[in-house]
Amino acid sequence: MKFTVLSLFPDFFNSLNQFGIIRRALEENRFSLDVYNIRDFSTDKHRRVDDYPYAGGSGMVMTPQPLADALAGRKHVIYLSPRGERLTQDIVRDLAGYEELTLLCGHYEGIDQRIIDRYVEKEISIGDYVLSGGEIPAMVLMDAIIRLLPGVITQDSLTHESHNLFLLEYDQYTRPETFDGQTVPEILLSGNHALIEDYRLEQAIRLTLERRPDLIEEGIRQGAFTSNQLNRINQLREEEKS
Repeated sequence: MKFTVLSLFPDFFNSLNQFGIIRRALEENRFSLDVYNIRDFSTDKHRRVDDYPYAGGSGMVMTPQPLADALAGRKHVIYLSPRGERLTQDIVRDLAGYEELTLLCGHYEGIDQRIIDRYVEKEISIGDYVLSGGEIPAMVLMDAIIRLLPGVITQDSLTHESHNLFLLEYDQYTRPETFDGQTVPEILLSGNHALIEDYRLEQAIRLTLERRPDLIEEGIRQGAFTSNQLNRINQLREEEKS
């Protein structure tokens, strides 16, 4: 996977090659990253990249010339924008199949619409809130995609993560067995793998019904659940009503 990022603040992305899974994936050439300063493409002698919006309004708008020159020849341009489609794991899985992505980080009140119309393949928002720029959303998107690239994380770990199976992940515990008066659920110490799997499924369903019932509804709509999972979902729903 090749990432190209266009930003007014390219130093934001220096941390990606310094920590954890992303650093290791970069060292192992699972992906590549090129970051460009949009100001370097401005023909203005002061490297200006913004101007007042036509017809008035608050703030400034990123001008088309630097963006057009920066985007020339780029593939699969994604504009990180609060008005974009909200990021989901399904979108992440789709984008992880691309060989190349260009991430455009906006600022101010946004970018000239003509750039979006001509160059942008998809607008993506990471949530229903507004940030000061597109750099953090771009890093969120890259992190989510990189984790799915072959060889970065084991398939077993990915399978049981939240959102992968339309269920939030079950609670996790580690040593010591007792901490601050709280103990690990006894069933997790039993060694009975069938009972443990059943317990974890129940916990995942309960948590999802409580916090994100929309995920379960979408999973049912898509036929993603097994008959056993559906039975447990219906059983736990009935328990909630009683």
